[in-house]
Amino acid sequence: MSKTPITVAVTGAAGQIGYSLLFRIASGALFGPDQPVNLRLIEIEPAMGALGGVVMELDDCAFPLLNSITPTCDLDEGFKGANWSILVGSVPRKAGMERKDLLNINGKIFTGQGKAIEKNAAADARVLVVGNPCNTNCLIAMNNAKGIPADRWFAMTRLDENRAKSQLAAKSGAHHSSVTNLAIWGNHSATQYPDFYNAKIGGVPATEVISDHEWLQGDFISTVQQRGAAIIKARGSSSAASAANAACDTVRSLTSPTPAGDWTSVAVCSDGSYGIEKGLMFSFPIRTDGNKWEIVQGVPVNEFSQAKIKATEDELREERAAVTELGLI
Repeated sequence: MSKTPITVAVTGAAGQIGYSLLFRIASGALFGPDQPVNLRLIEIEPAMGALGGVVMELDDCAFPLLNSITPTCDLDEGFKGANWSILVGSVPRKAGMERKDLLNINGKIFTGQGKAIEKNAAADARVLVVGNPCNTNCLIAMNNAKGIPADRWFAMTRLDENRAKSQLAAKSGAHHSSVTNLAIWGNHSATQYPDFYNAKIGGVPATEVISDHEWLQGDFISTVQQRGAAIIKARGSSSAASAANAACDTVRSLTSPTPAGDWTSVAVCSDGSYGIEKGLMFSFPIRTDGNKWEIVQGVPVNEFSQAKIKATEDELREERAAVTELGLI
C-alpha cells in the first residue's frame, strides 16, 4: 500500500448502523479508492460474539483497502491511534423514559469515550458523533477531552439535510442532486430547522421553484423533523442504512473541498455566529477546503427562520443545563 493507512474507530460496531457503515469504510467509500484503512471496532462485552461475526464477514469480503481489523470492548484499545472516531453506539430512548434519563445514561457512556479518545487517539484525532441525542452526546465527549481542540468535534445532521433535499426534490419533480444550499440549523431532534429559504433547486431559489409556501413552512419542515419516527413506525426499527450513508457523507464533506457556492450541514461547537450561544453543539451551514472548515457567514435569516432557530437553540441550552446538573460536563 502506497499510502499510510487511516485508522478509524467505530463504536456500536455490531449494531445496525455500524453493520451498514463498516463495509462502506472498508470498500473505500469514506476516504477514496486509494486510501487504506485500519478498523478498530468497539462494542460492549455482550455484543462481542456478534462483532466476531461482523469481522468474519469483513474478512470474507477481502477488501483491498482494509489493512487491519481490531475488535475490542476495551476503550483504550479501541481508540488507540484513531485518526477518526465515529461514535455510533448509544442507548435508544425507550417507552416511559424521559429525555433527561436518556441524557444521563448516554452521558456516562460518552464521558468515558471522550476521556479514552483524549488519552489514546492520534494527534490529529477527529470525532463524529452519530449516537443520539448526538449534539449533546458530542458536547459531553468534547468536554471530557479538553486536550483535543473543539474544532475537531462534530455531531451528525447530514441525515436531516439529505432527507430535506429528498423532500424538496420530490415536491418539485427535480432530482435530489440538483438541490443545493440546504442548511440544517440546530439540534438533531424534532426542533431542527431545515432552511428552505436559502435552498436552491437547479440554481433557482426553492421558494421560486415551489410555489406552495404553506407546504414549505408546514408539512415540509414537520416531515423532515419526524422522518426518523416515521421510519421506525414503517419498518419497526430506526434508520440504519440511511444514517450510515449520512455518516459517510459527513466525513467526505469535511475532508474534501465544498463545491463552490454551496455548503453542507454538521453540528459544531458554536463560536457565537448568528447569535447562537458559544459552546453549544449547533448545526450550521459549513464549508471546507478539505482541511479546515468554517461556518458560512452572511446567510440571510428572515423572521420565520429566526423563530425556528431560536426554538432549537433553546432546546440545546436545556439539554446542556441538564447534563451540567448531572455533572457530566
